[in-house]
Amino acid sequence: MDRLKEKFAAKALPLADEIKTLIKEHGHIVLGSYTIEQVYHGMKGMIGMVTETSKLDSEEGIRFRGYSIPELRQKLPRGSGGENLPEGIFYLLLTGDLPTEEDAREVSNAWARRSHVPKHVFDMLDSLPKGTHPMTQFSLAILAMQTESNFAAAYRKGINKKQYWDPMFEDVMNCIARLPRIAAYIYRRTYKGGVHIEPDPKLDWGANFAHMLGFDDDGMKALMRLYLTIHVDHEGGNVSAHATHLVGSALSDAYYSLSAGMNGLAGPLHGLANQEVVRWIYDLRTHYGEKMPTKEDIADYVKKTLAEGRVVPGYGHAVLRKTDPRYIAQMEFAQTHLADDELFKIVQMLYEVVPEILKSTGKIKNPWPNVDAHSGVLLIHYGLTEYDFYTVLFGVSRAIGVLTSLLWDRALGHPIERPGSVTTDWMKAQIEKAKATA
Repeated sequence: MDRLKEKFAAKALPLADEIKTLIKEHGHIVLGSYTIEQVYHGMKGMIGMVTETSKLDSEEGIRFRGYSIPELRQKLPRGSGGENLPEGIFYLLLTGDLPTEEDAREVSNAWARRSHVPKHVFDMLDSLPKGTHPMTQFSLAILAMQTESNFAAAYRKGINKKQYWDPMFEDVMNCIARLPRIAAYIYRRTYKGGVHIEPDPKLDWGANFAHMLGFDDDGMKALMRLYLTIHVDHEGGNVSAHATHLVGSALSDAYYSLSAGMNGLAGPLHGLANQEVVRWIYDLRTHYGEKMPTKEDIADYVKKTLAEGRVVPGYGHAVLRKTDPRYIAQMEFAQTHLADDELFKIVQMLYEVVPEILKSTGKIKNPWPNVDAHSGVLLIHYGLTEYDFYTVLFGVSRAIGVLTSLLWDRALGHPIERPGSVTTDWMKAQIEKAKATA
């Protein structure tokens, strides 16, 4: 067993025993109540699952194992160009401990060793129409790798349930290791005439991804490290994380579960939002004849968008009540690397204009920008202009968080998820009972 695997076992297995005791001795404690509105409105705010890796705070944003993004930008190991290595945040999510530079290098080396993608995955991708959406290709490629599942093979042989975590660890490591190669293949197949670029084993995970995409600029490598780090996780209730957890709760392996999560990420209300931001900004520029808009122009266009019954993409969040710290991290990167970029200047003006307009409607709980408001503009600056591909980048990063959580689910022995459901007639009956009691 390798060192990282041993450390995970030393953390997870004792916690599994602790949770059993907790449920036995304190399972009767009531955590709260919920309302009819919450049931009908997507169960927002209802505590219904445990996710060990991260927690979303409405004021401070996401915390990974208790650390905020600003804290982690200071504490996690960095690659060349000054940005944190995604390998470091994976180590933190997996173990709960801050990694050393050696720890991050070990993860990077392990992923490099495990990164070989079976030929049949590429053959399957090549059989699809060239116009197939990149997220469809990505999800199918993950499913095609299911033939390699260690967990599925071990379960078929009759593994003891206390050991479920062991082959799942192998699947999680293998899957994450191979995703950049698959994503880059999809990008080069779809947009670059099928001319592919072999991986460079000397590069770290994020820089090698940029290289395989076709971008060897040091700035793009640094951006890819940043992007892959800040998008990894957002607690367990978002669609991609919850879908991965839900499918995994049926003891589906990592490939089935992640593919389900990626199908959720592809939705316009989730991971697809970053490309909607880019489309909206391009429409804004076209509206003003490609000239650089003023703040007044932008304010008028925002009001026009709202008057048409549309949303301003990249603004608002279901939980956050202030500017997304991931947005701030990207803004700081842009101020350092591309301060004179025209699209970045528009994004900055939007930040100065949009919140006040949204607040003035009296209907918006969070008028501040989220992570999607910035990421596409950074990618465009370095030449990755094909915004239909952006959600695949999001998926490569988000896989780190959801698969780490899935591994913890398996180690802690979480059961199949099966909430109850009711009819609207049943709900009406409860309303009448409440009236009678009052």
